[in-house]
Amino acid sequence: MFTIITGAQFGDEGKGKIVDLLAKDYDIVARFQGGNNAGHTVKVGDKVYKLHLIPSGILLDARVLIGPGVVLDPEVLTEEITMLKKHGIEVDAKKLGIDAKTSIIMPYHIEMDGLREASREKKIGTTKRGIGYAYIDKVARDEFRVAELVDRERFLTKLEELAPQKEKEIAALGGDPKIVRDPALIEKYLELGRQFATYVTDVSREINEALDKGKYVMAEAAQGTHLDVIHGTQKFVTSSSTIAGSACANLGVGPTRVDNVIAIVKAYITRVGEGPLPTELTGELGERIQKAGGEFGTTTGRGRRCGWFDLPLLKKAIALNGYTEISLTKLDVLTGLDPVRICTGYTFKGESLEYPPELTEDLAECTPVYEDLPGWETDLTEVKAFEELPENARNYVERLEELMKIPINYISVGPGRAQTFKKE
Repeated sequence: MFTIITGAQFGDEGKGKIVDLLAKDYDIVARFQGGNNAGHTVKVGDKVYKLHLIPSGILLDARVLIGPGVVLDPEVLTEEITMLKKHGIEVDAKKLGIDAKTSIIMPYHIEMDGLREASREKKIGTTKRGIGYAYIDKVARDEFRVAELVDRERFLTKLEELAPQKEKEIAALGGDPKIVRDPALIEKYLELGRQFATYVTDVSREINEALDKGKYVMAEAAQGTHLDVIHGTQKFVTSSSTIAGSACANLGVGPTRVDNVIAIVKAYITRVGEGPLPTELTGELGERIQKAGGEFGTTTGRGRRCGWFDLPLLKKAIALNGYTEISLTKLDVLTGLDPVRICTGYTFKGESLEYPPELTEDLAECTPVYEDLPGWETDLTEVKAFEELPENARNYVERLEELMKIPINYISVGPGRAQTFKKE
């Protein structure tokens, strides 16, 4: 069984929570793209785990893998392993595997990312963690891979090859090129390489052999569909492909092996950083949803912009991913709002649209068309079954399901592991 889980909106839909919920049934959970610009928050009892690189399945018995489509900051990975160990979770080579071809985020990538964003007249909203520049080097065939990080001779040879080019690029951006060959940073990375040597594996081979044996494998995405570098709201996107097909390409698994594609969908919509958000709520109502939903980035701490549920964007996400089922999160956040609104279409230059326009600048000019449903006042955070939801909350879920034409199988009403139930 090969299952892919992706976010259907702009990220922050609660993928980590759902992966944690389902991982007990899987033998392997593999992260297939992105870097530590992503953040998955999982709450188990009174403990809150904030993960940026390690797949959320680490909290259960699954083996977790970081695939070659990920760009990895070794310092952040070390911090996560240390954090998990403090909570009594041992992260050894039996538990975690990292593909030899996974690209490494170098200190100069982080420096260049910050310099470039600072120089932009119109900001993208990058997390300034070097993600984009690591992907640039991957495409340019100038990347450092885990295979180099764990081999001192290879690492130093590659650095000598690339250093002059990187020093020129940093100087051109107005930075200090000395960071490229900083002896302390070089030794730090080589030490990290020694620590990670036992984790190195061939992720594609592991997954395919597991599937051949009838095991269960889950591919975990970072970010969300509309941040996809190709199909998202360019240029306000991430630097990798976030849609389901990317899991096959980045993990090295053929598309005929996919059995299930799960969408994680928030009961409203949020976005971090810049870019169009047609249903955005400003003022008191937007702040109320932001506060009730704890809408602050796991990675950046930035407040997320909030808006009503956007069906046209969901229709596009369904087309891009081929979803077979949906997990609906944060339904509890809408408690006390009346009416609750669903954007069913847009008006754009006098025309009615049921699907987003192709260009980002056109999406920014779209005006939402709403369908209003009555709200509910009952606190949902203790609800354990769909039948226990107040009638208007059930009606809202069923209306979303009807409009999306994909079954909603799980509903989340709070951040805790126990606050998610199956919709029978």
